[in-house]
Amino acid sequence: MTDTMTLWRPTGPEELALVEASGWREWPPRLPEQPIFYPVLDEDYAIRIARDWNVPASGAGYVTRFEVEAGFVVRYPVRQAGGRTILELWVPAEELPEFNRHIVGRIEVVHEFRDA
Repeated sequence: MTDTMTLWRPTGPEELALVEASGWREWPPRLPEQPIFYPVLDEDYAIRIARDWNVPASGAGYVTRFEVEAGFVVRYPVRQAGGRTILELWVPAEELPEFNRHIVGRIEVVHEFRDA
């Protein structure tokens, strides 16, 4: 059995539709203005982003959870983006296809937020 690390990713409806189209197996390529793919290490942080940023921007926000092979993911630095629980992995956009190959299982939606 492979050791895994649990990661969360706040996302909007457009990105989530692309994840669904992949069979819930991979993240879509980044747009030119998105040089970094940043899954987060804390579910509460992902909830705040989905609820407070994605909903106002696109009417809906989702929190996804997925597993990545722990031995692979250690190559990416953990970045503190604010408080001590605001931690992200910074994956360069050009490495996202390789990152996707190390996802174990499916990407799942664990929270959904919508405009009231």
